[in-house]
Amino acid sequence: MQNIYTADSTVRQRAPWWFNLAGQLLQPWLRIRRDPAEPAALLQAGVPVCYVIERDGFSDALILQRACREAGLPNPMQALAGTRRRRSVFALARRDGWIFGRNRKRAPNEPLRQLVRSLEGMPDRDIQLVPVSIYVGRAPSRDTGWFRVLFSENWVMVGRFRRLLAVLLNGRDTVVHFSAPVSLRSVLAESGELAPERFTRKIARVLRTHFHRIRAAVIGPDLSHRRTVVDAVLNAEPVRAAIAASAAKEKISHAKAWRKAHKLMMEIAADYSHPVVRSVSFLLSNFWNKLYDGIAMHHFDKVRAVAPGYEVVYVPSHRSHADYLLMSYQLHVSGVVVPHIAAGVNLNLPGIGPILRRGGAFFMRRSFTGNPLYSVVFKEYMAQLIDRGVPIEYFTEGTRSRTGRLLAPRGGLLSMTVRAFLRAPRRPVLFQPVYIGYEKLMEGKSYIGELSGKPKEKESLLGLLRGLKVLRQRYGHVALNFGEPIELTPLLDAASADWRATSADPDAKPDWLNGVVNQLAEQIQININRAADVNPINLLALALLATPKHAMAESDLLAQLELSKALLEELPYSDRVTLTPMNPAGIIAYGEQMSWIQRVQHPLGDVLTATGEQAVLLSYFRNNVLHLTAAAAWVACCFLNNRRMSRASVLRLGKIIYPFIQNELFLPWDEDGFGAQLQATIDFFVRRGMLESTGDGRVLERAPGQDDSAFQLKVIARSLIQAFERYYITIAALAKNGPHTMTGAELENACALTAQRLSLLNELSAPEFFDKALFRGFIQKLRERRIVWTDDAGKLDYASALDGIVRDARVILSREVRHSILKITPGGNEKEPSSPNETVAAEALVAQDPPVTTDDASSVELHQRHVDAEHHLHAHADAPVVTDDTAKPPHE
Repeated sequence: MQNIYTADSTVRQRAPWWFNLAGQLLQPWLRIRRDPAEPAALLQAGVPVCYVIERDGFSDALILQRACREAGLPNPMQALAGTRRRRSVFALARRDGWIFGRNRKRAPNEPLRQLVRSLEGMPDRDIQLVPVSIYVGRAPSRDTGWFRVLFSENWVMVGRFRRLLAVLLNGRDTVVHFSAPVSLRSVLAESGELAPERFTRKIARVLRTHFHRIRAAVIGPDLSHRRTVVDAVLNAEPVRAAIAASAAKEKISHAKAWRKAHKLMMEIAADYSHPVVRSVSFLLSNFWNKLYDGIAMHHFDKVRAVAPGYEVVYVPSHRSHADYLLMSYQLHVSGVVVPHIAAGVNLNLPGIGPILRRGGAFFMRRSFTGNPLYSVVFKEYMAQLIDRGVPIEYFTEGTRSRTGRLLAPRGGLLSMTVRAFLRAPRRPVLFQPVYIGYEKLMEGKSYIGELSGKPKEKESLLGLLRGLKVLRQRYGHVALNFGEPIELTPLLDAASADWRATSADPDAKPDWLNGVVNQLAEQIQININRAADVNPINLLALALLATPKHAMAESDLLAQLELSKALLEELPYSDRVTLTPMNPAGIIAYGEQMSWIQRVQHPLGDVLTATGEQAVLLSYFRNNVLHLTAAAAWVACCFLNNRRMSRASVLRLGKIIYPFIQNELFLPWDEDGFGAQLQATIDFFVRRGMLESTGDGRVLERAPGQDDSAFQLKVIARSLIQAFERYYITIAALAKNGPHTMTGAELENACALTAQRLSLLNELSAPEFFDKALFRGFIQKLRERRIVWTDDAGKLDYASALDGIVRDARVILSREVRHSILKITPGGNEKEPSSPNETVAAEALVAQDPPVTTDDASSVELHQRHVDAEHHLHAHADAPVVTDDTAKPPHE
């Protein structure tokens, strides 16, 4: 048997001279990227190879021969050993037209029959069929000409002349995809007694399906005829019923109701165009280069490996209007089809809307209320996209985050996706969370205004033109981190064993559906956070915003940045979190370069500071990664006002507070998992010398307040302290006003006003501190845990457990902070909330745990601000430093 790995010289001898000459002439115009890079590893040595290509053509044969030669694979132009075939390749479709490629003739049956006959009577012989997909002009590049995009790869069967032009113009962007080989002998054995004619037709059908799936994954589904999708939606039974109901309700003719539905459909539907996608990608390649210093994608290879065969739904975080453009562009240049994107109808602007629509955007109104026909049409359109295997992208948050935190997810589109799958569960659905991280936002200033109470500026063409001035700035780097994907089928299996029975009724809404959607929405947010990218700006924001004046001595900032990186490296949040490789000095230099921080020179050491608006904007980037340090921040919070505390108390209180911070930050652990994370964090602080463990590890003690390690603990703690202050504001407002006096909306409003006033009095540079959404989430979690509930009159009542939360708050919040909140909070009683049994409970707490040393004095907080401001100047001075520990002797 011939050796299938032929040398280059052998290849040239066995191919016709004119074929080799054409290959030489075409060589300067071709640059081939193989997928996989080493396809020879797929083949079984010693077994003849026959290649199968999708479309016949001279240029395709030349490209295949060169790709095989460069990869060390058998020559497709040589005779196939053991058969009568003069070539080791055949095509599923012929290209007969010279210009347009009309009159396609599929004739793969004869080559397949020859191959099958060659195996008859020879049970030891086998042939490897290797499907090879060839795409010319798939990926754009910066030097791609505008005219070339018209000849990029698509679904149309073009003629020989146009294919030649495509090769000459786009040959340097050629992708050759080698699929895993198929053993013809194994397939014959599996087919049993199937007649040869039927067998060859079956193999041809399987190969066509394979090529169709690969082409759809690389360049997207064939949606060139928008009319077919529109007709399919309007002819669907649910839409026809809705049209009839609309005609009867509004007393109009059926034709008029149909035209109304058609108009709605044209408002919604995308008009996907491969040339437009390619053209926009060409423009964006230069645009991103001027705007950003780099766009990084992490863990994308894992997505590429699992996505084939699934209906993929991309669910990224939403922080900027640039999100969907960045996602689509990066997916396109990475060789993956651009998804259809759900966009708000407010973006359907003159001139902009049609381009977005042809790039895959479909538009939806903010509310479906009061328009049942629109609701049915939109849901059916979603169902058609999912049924056709079109990848989709939407933002579960529903709007851009103005605070940098992930917003509470909205389940509308998720519910439509799940119900569409239940109706026709042919292709499994895979949700792909994506974390998008920025170093600077184009919308930063407008976000501050909106959080401060200014109305959101409506999108308009004039507003877009006015906003072009932001393009003169540089916005650093962008990261797209792909999180752990979520399969829908296991969630459905866990919810109901017979969920497949619901597919018989398209209007069915089973009782367990809301639970599945809520679980899915929460898991998406958790997985987005588990794929966070920690950039230099995130680390600077975590450190500087934890100080009263947003300033630190350079030596302190270097130490804090080193500590933060060590914490994230030694206690990884997940295997998909990425961390900047910059060292602390490089991070500071980069922050100065990006104009986020300023250096104030001083004889005793330089000070780095973030002032004014920059400090407010930095809070956005601190909030991006707040969840990564939540466990460390909780442990550090326990030692803000306490010198000594038992390990058991830190863990016990942490488990009590965890459901609330888990709800706010979408943390991934259950209660026991969070306890284990706290244990690991405590051990980390002990190793670093920031805490001392005594009493066989039962008691933890921090250093005196003037010590560097105490200062570092305080910086870590203050990243989370505002959350506890918000919780205390809510509880104080409830307790001061008493039960049965406030509705949920009134409580939410009172809390926001209190937080806003507290922010003004204390110069807090965090607009999200008085964000109503955060108070709303906390109140909802209190409801879920039955600590708060609504009475028959719609007013709030609460359980005695509220008193326990008040008591525990005293461990974390200083007396001055608590009294300030109580004084500002509207209500009739300014006395701190307490319960009759509070003293007894507190005594019991002290009795069951080792002593807690507290530094809670009325002057502690004011004095501590002085210590923070002067820390660097006094840390190494000879004179004694007055701290919270010397201001009030600890209780031993």
